[in-house]
Amino acid sequence: MSAIRLLVLGAVRQHGRAHGYQVRGDLEYWGAHEWSNAKPGSIYHALKQLAKQGLLVAHEIAPSTAGGPPRTEYEITEQGTEEYFKLLRQSLTAYDQKPDVLTTALGFMVDLGREEALGLLEQRVRSIEEWRATVVEDYLPEDGPQQLGHIGEIMNFWVHSADTGAQWTRDLIERIRAGAYTFAGEGAPFVGVLPDDDTR
Repeated sequence: MSAIRLLVLGAVRQHGRAHGYQVRGDLEYWGAHEWSNAKPGSIYHALKQLAKQGLLVAHEIAPSTAGGPPRTEYEITEQGTEEYFKLLRQSLTAYDQKPDVLTTALGFMVDLGREEALGLLEQRVRSIEEWRATVVEDYLPEDGPQQLGHIGEIMNFWVHSADTGAQWTRDLIERIRAGAYTFAGEGAPFVGVLPDDDTR
C-alpha cells in the first residue's frame, strides 16, 4: 500500500476543494516529505492520477498569472471518499507496512468515530500478536538470537518490533479511551492544514 494516495485524498478532503500547491503545502507542513514518498512531483502526479480514476474531480479555475496552464482545483468525489475511508481503515489495522502508512493513518484517524478507531487499533494489536506467534514457533526469544547464528538477529528484531508495536498501540488505545483528541461527530476538529492564503 502506498501512503501517497491516502495523504493526497485526505489533504484534499480537509480543504473541501484545493489546488496542488495547497496540498503540497499541507503535506510539507506535516513533514510528510521527510517520512513518506510525498515529494512535489509525486503529489502532483497523484492528484492527476486520482482525478483520472474518478476519485477527485478537477476544476480549472483561473489562468496562470505566469502564463502557464490554468490553475486546477481538486475536489474529492463520493468514490474518492469511499476509497479514502477504505485506505484509512486498512492503514490503521495493517501491521506489516512501511512506517509511512501508519503515520499517514494517524494523521487522519480522527475522521473516524472514536469507537471505530478503537476497534481498528485493537484489531491491529491482535494482528501483531498473531504475527509474533508465528515467529516464535521457530525462534525462542528466551534462548537468545545466537541459537540461529547471526540470522537469529532477524527474528530477534521481529519479536522486539512486534512487542514494541503492540505496546505502543495499546498505549494509544488507552489515551483515546481516556478522551484524547476530537473524533468525528464529537465537535470542532483540530485543524491541521495551512490557511488558504499561507504562501509557505
